[in-house]
Amino acid sequence: MALRVVRLGSGRAKGEGLRLGTVRRPPRGVRKADYARRNFYDLWLPGLAPSAKLIARAHRDWNGFAKAYRREMAAPAAERLLELLARLSRHANFSVGCYCEREERCHRSVLRKLLVESGARIAR
Repeated sequence: MALRVVRLGSGRAKGEGLRLGTVRRPPRGVRKADYARRNFYDLWLPGLAPSAKLIARAHRDWNGFAKAYRREMAAPAAERLLELLARLSRHANFSVGCYCEREERCHRSVLRKLLVESGARIAR
C-alpha cells in the first residue's frame, strides 16, 4: 500500500486507487461528472492546496513560496489532513496531485516532502 504524487489529468498507474485533487479550483471547462473519467480526480481536497495569494507568488519567488506553503500546511486543519493521508498510505493505495506540468515547480513537490515527514509511504 502506498500514496502516489501525480499530475492531475495524467494517465492512472495500475492499482493507483482513489485520486485526490489538492488544488484550489476544479479543472476549467470540464463537467463535474467527467473529473474522474478524464483522470483529474475522484475527490477534491482543497485543504491541501496553497492559498490563492500564495499561488501568485510561486512563479516569481519559488523558495519564498515553498516556505510560505509549509507555514500554511502547519495550520492545525492541514496538519490533521497530512497525518490522515500519511496513516492511510500504510493501508490503501491512493494518490494526490495538482495540474502543474513540472512537479519541481509545483506545490506537490513540497506536499510530497511534507507527507514523507508525516510518515507517509510513497510509491516510487
